[in-house]
Parts: sequence; structure tokens; C-alpha cells
Amino acid sequence: MMGGRHVNVTAVRRKNNEISFYEVPRADKEWVKTLKKIPFIRGLVSIIDSSAKGAKHLNFATEKYAEDEEGPIEESEKKGWDMTMVLGVAVVGILSFIFGKVIFTATPAIIEQILFGKLFDGKVLHTMIEGVIKIILLLVYLYVISLTPLIKRLFMYHGAEHKVISAHEAGVELTVSNVQKFSRLHYRCGSSFIVFTVIVGVIIYSFVSYDTLWDRVLWRLALLPVVIGVSYEVLRMTNAVREIPVLRLLGYPGLWLQKLTTKEPTDDMVEVSIASFKRMLELDQQMSLNKVS
Repeated sequence: MMGGRHVNVTAVRRKNNEISFYEVPRADKEWVKTLKKIPFIRGLVSIIDSSAKGAKHLNFATEKYAEDEEGPIEESEKKGWDMTMVLGVAVVGILSFIFGKVIFTATPAIIEQILFGKLFDGKVLHTMIEGVIKIILLLVYLYVISLTPLIKRLFMYHGAEHKVISAHEAGVELTVSNVQKFSRLHYRCGSSFIVFTVIVGVIIYSFVSYDTLWDRVLWRLALLPVVIGVSYEVLRMTNAVREIPVLRLLGYPGLWLQKLTTKEPTDDMVEVSIASFKRMLELDQQMSLNKVS
């Protein structure tokens, strides 16, 4: 999926080798636009909004896969199937996000408390060790799931998207051979956000005192929206200063994490990503002209 200023485009390679497109205008409601302008709130709003929109694109890909495997879906069945799939994916996506954040927030605190809770005093040091445990769990989790064929393929497409964007920013012609020369790592990536939530979490949690393990876990969960909001602002800041040599180093942890969340793509994956990107540029240009006229 490629996101532009006015439209998001998903490209899917069909069984007959043709490429189908799913195009969704980025038409946010006014209240959503307002919330996205408020610092520290826009991060959480953007994540929820992206998850909801992503469900539609995942539904499209699933639908095309079903058509290729089982034949065209009747229009009468398709409407109900679409609604069921969109709602199902959205619910599962939201629940998975909440469950994942709870697990990766509570588990490190519990492990640290069990292993080191009685060895020494000092909440800040305990919080730092908790952050290290969280990073270790994250890296192990990403490595394990990257070994599965489905996730590995997803990470390969992730790498293809980064290569296409880098090639476009470099001003070269978007051909498979040209795009493949670029790195699969890109400075502006959501993977950086994951790293920042850990780092920001350590800092914020260091200011919170607790008496019991239960208090510690509850405070972590209660402060999750704050950690997400601040992390999003840090991500925006690092993107803004990425051209400044010394400050550019702030984005390096995210690049290192991308070594797990991206894989080297095949030529046919790059071809699909190029098609999606070109279609997005074409529609963006058309919509910009329509707004001017």
C-alpha cells in the first residue's frame, strides 16, 4: 500500500499475473482532521485511523485472493462478505493492538520485578532494566514471526515499498533494476515508532512511584496513551531534523529495527510496489488539479 497526499493505493498481483488496484481517497472527517492537529493527541488518533483504513485494504487483498482461488464472488454475496470482512478485520486489528500493547507493557514489568525487584532499590534503575527486557522481548518476537512464510513475505513487500520510495526521492526512473539498487531501510518508517515507545516509556515511567507489582503494571497501562502521544511527537521531530548530521543519529534505532521488519524483495514484488506508487502519484496529481480548478 502506498499513501499519498490525497489517496491511498493498494496493488495486488492476481493469479493471471495482472495487477489490480484499490484506491481510497484520504477524506478524513472534520473532527478527525482537528484531532490530528493537536500535539500529543494526534499520535493515538493517527494510529487508530490508520488501523481502520488498513482494514479496508487488507479486505481488498483478501477478496482478490478468494476470487483467484474460488472464482468470482456474486455481487449479492460480495456486499455482505465485504461488510463482514471489514468489520472482522477491524475488530481483530483493534483487539490485537490492545492485547499486544498490554502484553508488551505488562510482561517486562512483571519479569523485572520477579528477577530484580528485591535485589536493590532505585525505581529509575528498575525501569531501565524493564526497558532492556522489553527490547529483548520485542527483538525475539519479531525474529520468530519473521521466520514464518506469510510474515516473511509481508516483510519483503515492506522492503520493496521502502526501495521504491527511496528511488523516487533520489529522482531516478522507477524501474525494477533501478529500485533494487536502493536500501530496504528508510528513515521515515513506522518501525521507528516502536523503538521510541520503548525509550519514551522508560523516561516517563521513571517519574512514577509504585509500592507493589500491581501498582507498577496499572501505572504502565494507564500511561500508555501518554507514551504513544509523546513517542509520535518524537518521531515527527526526528523526521524533521533527519538532514542535520548529528541529529540524524536519533533515527538510527528505527533503522536498526528495520533489519528485522523488512526483507530483501524479489523483482516481482518490486514491480507491484512500483505499480502502486505510480498509480498513487497519478491519482494525487489528478485530485490536486481538480481542487485547483
